[in-house]
Amino acid sequence: MSGFFVDNVWIIPCLPLIGAGIAAIGARWLKGNAHVPVIAGIALAFLVSLGALAHAAPQNAPLVGRWLSISGLEVPFEFRVDGLTTMMLSMVTFVSTLVAIFAVGYMAGDPSYPRFFALIGLFVFSMTGLVLSNNYLLTYAFWEGVGVCSYMLIGYWHSRKSAAAAAMKAFLVNRVGDLGFAIAIFWMWTLVPEHNLSYANVLSPETLAGLPEAAKVGIPLLLFWAATAKSAQVPLYVWLPDAMEGPTPVSALIHAATMVTAGVYLIARSTPLVALSPGVQALIAATGCVTALLAALIALTQNDLKRVMAYSTVSQLGYMFMGLGAGVGEVAQLAVVAAMFHLFTHAFFKALLFLSSGSVMHAMGDVIDMRRFGGLRHRLPYTHLAFLVGGLALAGLFPMAGFFSKDEILLALKSASHAAGEHGWGGVYLLVYWVAILTAGMTAFYTGRAYFLTFWGPEKLPSPDDPEAPPATAGHGHAHGHGHDDAHGHGEEDLNARGDAAHGHGEVGHESPYVMTIPLMILAACAILVGMFFGPTELFAGHLEKTLAFEELGHGEHHFDWMTAIVSTVAAVAGIAGAYVLYGKRSPVPARLAARFPRLYAASLNKFYVDEVYDWVVVKTTKAFALVAEFLDVYLVHRLVLGIARVPKLISGEILAKYQNGLLQYYAAASAVGVAVLLFLLLFA
Repeated sequence: MSGFFVDNVWIIPCLPLIGAGIAAIGARWLKGNAHVPVIAGIALAFLVSLGALAHAAPQNAPLVGRWLSISGLEVPFEFRVDGLTTMMLSMVTFVSTLVAIFAVGYMAGDPSYPRFFALIGLFVFSMTGLVLSNNYLLTYAFWEGVGVCSYMLIGYWHSRKSAAAAAMKAFLVNRVGDLGFAIAIFWMWTLVPEHNLSYANVLSPETLAGLPEAAKVGIPLLLFWAATAKSAQVPLYVWLPDAMEGPTPVSALIHAATMVTAGVYLIARSTPLVALSPGVQALIAATGCVTALLAALIALTQNDLKRVMAYSTVSQLGYMFMGLGAGVGEVAQLAVVAAMFHLFTHAFFKALLFLSSGSVMHAMGDVIDMRRFGGLRHRLPYTHLAFLVGGLALAGLFPMAGFFSKDEILLALKSASHAAGEHGWGGVYLLVYWVAILTAGMTAFYTGRAYFLTFWGPEKLPSPDDPEAPPATAGHGHAHGHGHDDAHGHGEEDLNARGDAAHGHGEVGHESPYVMTIPLMILAACAILVGMFFGPTELFAGHLEKTLAFEELGHGEHHFDWMTAIVSTVAAVAGIAGAYVLYGKRSPVPARLAARFPRLYAASLNKFYVDEVYDWVVVKTTKAFALVAEFLDVYLVHRLVLGIARVPKLISGEILAKYQNGLLQYYAAASAVGVAVLLFLLLFA
């Protein structure tokens, strides 16, 4: 039976693809049932993934077929079935199944319902193909597929300018990262034996030992360049917060289980290669640290519930990169396991938080600005419970999943500060460790703030007639112009086109239907249990040891560090307590602080003006170059080409044509002149 799941692992990406094809081709007949083949395909893929999970081994890489054979470049369709791949497959398909079920209720009534689910199936197909690929070039192909699907889903409501702009922004920023991945592949192709780009060949000890010193630094840097875009790290993180312009189930998929995890997966898969350069690893950890801190500072003041969760994702991805960068020396495997464990737990509680936010939006008539509602815990009991569990997990409190995975990363950073001492990077890791502790406290604070503003205080429901109501943000859209953010965070709203009218939701302030709340309850249970089940038992670490080339990494000594756990817990409790004092009781202190420090408050609220900097440095500069190029093209190149084209016409048509007039005397005169010139040259030359 084990051979069946390993040899037929290609079924996993094919099932969502088939579901997507049925939903797209049969859209006219399926209509409101277009979700059935897609959900069935993803759910069946999850079941097959469980079979593969149970039979993972480092060397399992069955050949499915041939893809490319060009000029010595051989790229087979070969899918890897090891510990890292099967863990990712199980997580992606499980969370995607629940998100797709939630979307049945959330997207009900949408005029493009079949198209939405067809894109969801295609998205899951691309992501499962990415993590299954056993070749860097095949991974790159699916990497691009994930990017295209995210573009189509973020811009799903393409009639809205803000959604179209957000989709284009995500697409272009990720193309910048993809360039790094492409260069890395070309470089590897010139160096590895037989131009074989399979992971087994590239990551083998013989290949790694034979790489020149420049490649040992340059290739990991290029791969990290690619990962900074896909997994939203400084400076290429700017696309992810705007990705909320897509439907909330899309946000949950992108932020939790699919696209943003691809960059983390790529670095984790390439750990034996990245570990060749301690300097690159320190850079990865430092970049993750800066990203986590910056995103947390921005999340402190955001009023859009989904935007808070979006910046939280950026911050938590920074945590994962801190873990990946801490994989130095004898603690290499410990650090990678910690980073991937946080990716694993984060998928459950972040999907839970985004879907809970979507449930709030669903109940509030597409309004998601926390200033326009409050005290919802009695009206939305299931959503309230789900958000509370997800928030506690994100804050990292025991016994939630986030507690175990976050502390694993902190322990890895602490261990790396000792292990990297011989390379001179110990101080960097120690600084990153303490910044990570600070960020943990800030995470707990902004999560508590979002929770208390939404579910505590006096009950308040959004009203279009509220004179103090700011514009709604990040709404459904549904081709009706609902509340949403544009690409720079400025709200727009059509108060005459409500989401409940578009979907038949009924009055504002109702709990979501069971098709939406049941996935919330399942994810809430996972956010509580997966940490306790996989963390202390070391089942997760034991499974990841079945990954290709991980046996070559330093194992280190895994232990529970009480001091780290106590310090991080104190930081989290302090953050939640501060949020309760300031927002649970509706204190005037936040307003006073904003008035006392207006520049700091404005900087955080406006995301430290990073988008404006990009607009000036990148967008306006590019437009200026385009104008110069247009001027040169029209007034120099175009006229030069036309001038050159006119030369033959001028000579033959306007000069010589005068003498081709059919009169004999002209020909005789021309001949006489010609003879005279020749005689002159012969006599006097």
